Amino acid sequence: MGDDTPAATGTGPEVSNGVAAAVAAERTPEELVAKSIAPVKKQFLRPPPVRPCSKDQNDAVCEGNAKPAQSNVVKEKKSKRQLKRERREVQKSPLGICPEVAKKGDVTRCPYNDKCRYSHDIEAYKAQKPEDIEGECPFMAVDEPCPYGLSCRFLGTHKNGVADGDVNARRRTSEMNGLSKNVQRLLWKNKMKFSKADAKLKALGLMGHANSKIIAMSKENGSVVSKNCDVTDGNGCSEFPSNTDDKVELTAEIKEEGRVDETFPSDEMELSIEVKEEGGAHGTFPSDDSRPSKKSRSVIEEEFGSGEADNGGKVVGQTCMEPEPEAAANIEFSENDRSLKTHPREKKLIDFREKLYLAPLTTVGNLPFRRVCKGLGADITCGEMAMCTNLLQGQASEWALLRRHSSEDLFGVQICGAYPDTVARTVELIEQECTVDFIDINMGCPIDIVVNKGAGSALLTKPMRMKGIVQAASGTVDIPITIKVRTAYFEGKNRIDSLIADMGNWGASAVTIHGRSRQQRYSKLADWEYVYQCAKKAPDSLQVLGNGDVFSYVDWNKHKAECPELSSCMIARGALIKPWVFTEIKEQRHWDITSGERFNILKDYVRCGLEHWGSDTKGVETTRRFLLEWLSYTCRYVPVGLLDVIPQRLSWRPPSYFGRDDLETLMASDSAADWVRLSEMLLGKVPDGFTFAPKHKSNAYDRAENG
Repeated sequence: MGDDTPAATGTGPEVSNGVAAAVAAERTPEELVAKSIAPVKKQFLRPPPVRPCSKDQNDAVCEGNAKPAQSNVVKEKKSKRQLKRERREVQKSPLGICPEVAKKGDVTRCPYNDKCRYSHDIEAYKAQKPEDIEGECPFMAVDEPCPYGLSCRFLGTHKNGVADGDVNARRRTSEMNGLSKNVQRLLWKNKMKFSKADAKLKALGLMGHANSKIIAMSKENGSVVSKNCDVTDGNGCSEFPSNTDDKVELTAEIKEEGRVDETFPSDEMELSIEVKEEGGAHGTFPSDDSRPSKKSRSVIEEEFGSGEADNGGKVVGQTCMEPEPEAAANIEFSENDRSLKTHPREKKLIDFREKLYLAPLTTVGNLPFRRVCKGLGADITCGEMAMCTNLLQGQASEWALLRRHSSEDLFGVQICGAYPDTVARTVELIEQECTVDFIDINMGCPIDIVVNKGAGSALLTKPMRMKGIVQAASGTVDIPITIKVRTAYFEGKNRIDSLIADMGNWGASAVTIHGRSRQQRYSKLADWEYVYQCAKKAPDSLQVLGNGDVFSYVDWNKHKAECPELSSCMIARGALIKPWVFTEIKEQRHWDITSGERFNILKDYVRCGLEHWGSDTKGVETTRRFLLEWLSYTCRYVPVGLLDVIPQRLSWRPPSYFGRDDLETLMASDSAADWVRLSEMLLGKVPDGFTFAPKHKSNAYDRAENG
């Protein structure tokens, strides 16, 4: 859901392809380009294929010329409880063989013996195991023992039968940035300390009594005792005159903007706040090691972060926090002389100039895809956008987005958060647990679920919040901080040019500007003239990168020539549709790539996917799902040899056409059923009942019930 979340560029249902094909047959290449239709040579054009109803199971049946009925496999999204129940059932079945037993084919290897929740019936597993897939085990191909043993779908290619391999050992050598169990437990229990982040937030005045509406009302003297305040009385808390009740209560409320306490991790705990006599509440549990309640609600001032209990301190009494010595030293300096500004931290410099930058791409920009792009010439890679809230909660699925392969020599992670405290603590955690070259903060994501929480492009409407986030993050870590923005929130109301001169002073090392507003999403063309204007206004210390519609070396050269102040260009959807765009830019040529060469790139992706997600059935199907998501973009590529006008533009809609061979024709298909057929050529037959629809459904011209 990042700012570069892939989206369609005007390609609609199959009717649009039919119209494009009809128009393409009657117009000149110049007229087609003016209407954003790819000018395919007339001898390759064909009428759009009719989508007959499949006779396979799960497909709707149509009779005569009647319109196809709606598929009966479109189901409501399953709840977490349903999914958990299904996983338990699979574990108890013979196909849910114990991973430890499967590694060596020896039931004595499992340390849990009869108490193991997985099956230990090897013969029953062999009887029900799906057939092996054609091809070689990706681990055996590099002369390493396969860590999946009996469960490997390429078991027949194992040289010594079931060899004993360790998947974790392999990942330790080739992949980095995993989440350790000890750190995860600390995050679950809200015991993690963020002394550097909290000290910086205090120094910036972003973590005081104004941060939170969570208050404890005291009967004495009719005062209100506020937690985490800057000016203290003898007990370390401020007093403010107020009309109070006779009770002491802790209230929690959530504003319409949707912010919740971002340190509570569990998805299965009750929605409640527990106030303990000894320890207070809202994230502080000094006498209880159990996991905290789920997401206690809090009231947040719009321009400030949350009033979470300072994780870098100790609990004193019921409501007050005593800072750690390191944090206290920084706070004391700031309070003693607020006229003195702290000097910027010395940071490791990163040079983006002339480097080919693969954008962070939600869903499709996973580790195997980045490995493929590295092999094709990408210089800089960045992980998928991760939400700060989920990282601070220790969610393993979110931490997986930060993983880095050893081949990624210049690598960053992208995070998204709405408040300075959340972002500052996240960057401190990343610096402590991960190996990254830079951290990118997403301030341009247009997706509703992100914007409604005050993150992503919603920050474009709150420049002071943007400033607080960047200052807090850059002041907390030594890793370079970069930011990703759009031109504005509303179309026609550009505002980044008014902020660009200050971004370097905030502490940002670089800024990437996507030449569209949030309101535009991915429609219309990117406004590169405005990107150039911003690059010329930027100070020398701030590198400016442009983003939007780069699809060939001609686009790259044009932007670099028209604005020398531009450090580089970020390539997003162009890399999804043709990842060899990096090779074209470096070699300064239009590559008329053959279908066989494209298929070899898909093979490389599958190999990397099996190494990353596993060569057992679960890993194979995970690889297949992500491959299909990617194929929903590669079908938009039109081979150079088939075009009357080159290079292809990202905004062009391809008409229906024949390729130069059957494989090229199949790769040009906009049918999800054909994408599934391509996946079967690489990963074997799909399981019974398999269905697929892309996450970004604008890319699916028919919903693949895979006939």
